[in-house]
Amino acid sequence: MRLVGNIAKLKSAMQQPIHYWLPIADQLIDFNSLIGAPLQLALTGVIHCIQCGRKTSKSFQQGYCYPCYKRLLECDCIIHPERCKIYQGKCDSHDWAHAHCAQPQIVYLANTSGVKVGVTRETQIPTRWIDQGATQGLPIFRVQNRYQAGLIEVILKKHVADKTDWRKMLKGYNANIDLIREKQHLLEVTEQNLKVIQQQFPGEIEQLDCQQITEILYPVERYPTSVIPLSFDKTPFVSGRLQGIKGQYLIFDTGVINMRKFAGYELIFDSDILLK
Repeated sequence: MRLVGNIAKLKSAMQQPIHYWLPIADQLIDFNSLIGAPLQLALTGVIHCIQCGRKTSKSFQQGYCYPCYKRLLECDCIIHPERCKIYQGKCDSHDWAHAHCAQPQIVYLANTSGVKVGVTRETQIPTRWIDQGATQGLPIFRVQNRYQAGLIEVILKKHVADKTDWRKMLKGYNANIDLIREKQHLLEVTEQNLKVIQQQFPGEIEQLDCQQITEILYPVERYPTSVIPLSFDKTPFVSGRLQGIKGQYLIFDTGVINMRKFAGYELIFDSDILLK
């Protein structure tokens, strides 16, 4: 089977372990079935924007052309959801970015390279945790838009990390953490600040009483002892024996590659030329 086409981020299904497919040329390649096999992914040199589809010489923010990337920056909430313009009425409801923000959001705790706080659309749970390589996840608030989620995250991240150490995440499974206990501690130390936000948006900030931590297993035969990043921006092909998948990373015996980073890149996948 030979496929040539633009790829998207790895598609996943919540199974134990997680099941992964690589979207390419309007088809899905079952990558779990390739774990343990030597294979090669080759780059054609063509890149298309994942939003508008235009051909671009360089990709920004995991798949966008520069004009679309600038549009995202204007929304101001890629990295800082508390700057989202939804609440201020400054985000055009007809803009494609609006749909991502003007819908219910979840503020959560996850165990990636340790405990972290994050925000995502309600429809992206547990996909967001899987994409981050989290082994545990717990929703703690449901709010009406990304702006409100960002305000809560700002308060909580003064006491807990909001970023993942991806190298540490790829070296194996973290020890289990009692995220319910972590949540209770966070709510206690931030109680007064959270009340201010709840009073500002009466009836729109729902504190969740989830008593079950989501546990996530990944299809990995062997974790790397030394994390070596691979990149299609540096080499026209990536090859090696596929040892596992975690988050959006393919783990080869030659290194690791973040497939989400290269969304929109045109690749060649040929099952008939798997490396010997």
